[in-house]
Amino acid sequence: MIISWNSTNQCNMYCDHCYRDAGAQASDELTTAEAKDLLDEIAKAGFKIMIFSGGEPLMRPDIVELTTYASQIGLRPVMGSNGTLLTPSLARDLKASGVMGIGISLDSMDVAHHDQLRQYDGAWQEAVRGMNLCKEAGLAFQVHTTVMDWNQHELEAITDFAVVQGAVAHHLFFLVPTGRGAHIEETSLQAAEYESVITRIMEKQKSVAIELKPTCAPQFMRIASEMGLKMRYGRGCLAGTSYCIISPRGLVQPCAYMDMVVGDVRQTPFSDIWANSPVFQQLRSMDYAGYCGHCRYKVACGGCRARAAVYHEGDYMAEEPWCLYRGGEAVDA
Repeated sequence: MIISWNSTNQCNMYCDHCYRDAGAQASDELTTAEAKDLLDEIAKAGFKIMIFSGGEPLMRPDIVELTTYASQIGLRPVMGSNGTLLTPSLARDLKASGVMGIGISLDSMDVAHHDQLRQYDGAWQEAVRGMNLCKEAGLAFQVHTTVMDWNQHELEAITDFAVVQGAVAHHLFFLVPTGRGAHIEETSLQAAEYESVITRIMEKQKSVAIELKPTCAPQFMRIASEMGLKMRYGRGCLAGTSYCIISPRGLVQPCAYMDMVVGDVRQTPFSDIWANSPVFQQLRSMDYAGYCGHCRYKVACGGCRARAAVYHEGDYMAEEPWCLYRGGEAVDA
């Protein structure tokens, strides 16, 4: 089980696709004490992998204290970052605190395109510098790329670059138009392109030793199976089943791209929200509408629940809108 906490809304960038609309610090973000209580609740609920994300988590002054605490109570802390704020000493401190790895965003091999998306001059160079600092500190890192129509042609090149840099994985996030991403909806892949790009990624997996993981593209589980690839994952969409996200203010959502609050950790212990939320219970039922409800890959894939909600007026149990598969009935849900 994996969980993500947007540890702060602060960010030194203003990325076009940010689902959290990050930038300025929120006025009532969780305090250090509240954050430690939350981490205790997350461990109590049975989660193992603890993602510290943002905004930019490295802008939170107590981030090393919190990753240390997470490690001490048995969680496996990892981090999602733009990489620009890393220093040699901070990379070493994160490693010493128990951080298992850090995901650093790189969206293009074209420096200008990456910097433009991130609204930050020097973002590309500083991200690569961050990767090198991780390598020097012995801190594992992976490359994160948001997939859009304008960079889909260079995904394999970014994977090759990740390999050369020494990354342990390349995770590719298919744009879901929420937050600021709603303003660039026209850049998201649809239907045939969506299927084609997932297939290309899985084909590339055959030739590289690092892990390639499409995210918000749960059909990769079907495509990998059809290609005979063994994946370490048991399911595509994890929203509400073995994953959720918590905002800087402690509001719980099924995933980063499902803009619905199912609880507030300041009012209800997180472990209770995770166990009892009606939204989570419905997601776990897998009682999907449309073809998703009787697809043979219903359990392994699940369809993107966030994309279903965006394109079906909030109905997160609706049919995945960009899936082309119509190959058979569910065998056993």
